[in-house]
Amino acid sequence: MQTTADEVWALLRELIEAQKETDRKFQETDRKFQESSRKTDRQLKELGKQIGGLGEKFGSFTEGLALPSMETLLRERFGMEVVSPSVRISKAGQHLEIDVLSYANGPINAAYVVEVKSHLREEAIAQLKALLERFRTFFPEHRDKRVYGILAAVDLSAAMRERVLSEGFYVARIHDQVFELDVPEGFQPRAY
Repeated sequence: MQTTADEVWALLRELIEAQKETDRKFQETDRKFQESSRKTDRQLKELGKQIGGLGEKFGSFTEGLALPSMETLLRERFGMEVVSPSVRISKAGQHLEIDVLSYANGPINAAYVVEVKSHLREEAIAQLKALLERFRTFFPEHRDKRVYGILAAVDLSAAMRERVLSEGFYVARIHDQVFELDVPEGFQPRAY
């Protein structure tokens, strides 16, 4: 059977139309994919915000959980007169935030800066060290006091505990829903 030129042209026209339809469907699919991608990006961004918000709420929850037992510990163990949660201060465009600040005047003449973490990581050590190094700049009224650091954590490894102690900071961890100091006998904290 022989194909005529008219039949070839008819097949070619059908092929061109089919190709146009395929291109149109491909463009439509691409458009839908782009829309879906934008929607997914928006959803991921929103999810990120929600997760960040949960992290902040969990941090606030942990700080709230720590406060009653830390207050008791600071007053009974170290003789602190003032215990203030969530201290925020700004001076000359610089800001400082402390989870718990406590101090006593008179013969004790010391201050304790407490950082509370749900899960203690290495950066918390650097954060507390930076707070203590900047402390007198923000609180000149305490310039003659010995200043100590306490890292209070719900969860920390034995290696992290040793790391914190080696920096001269007290370690407090939760036990039976109460934060307690977890330092070896004869531990000597570093005063700032």
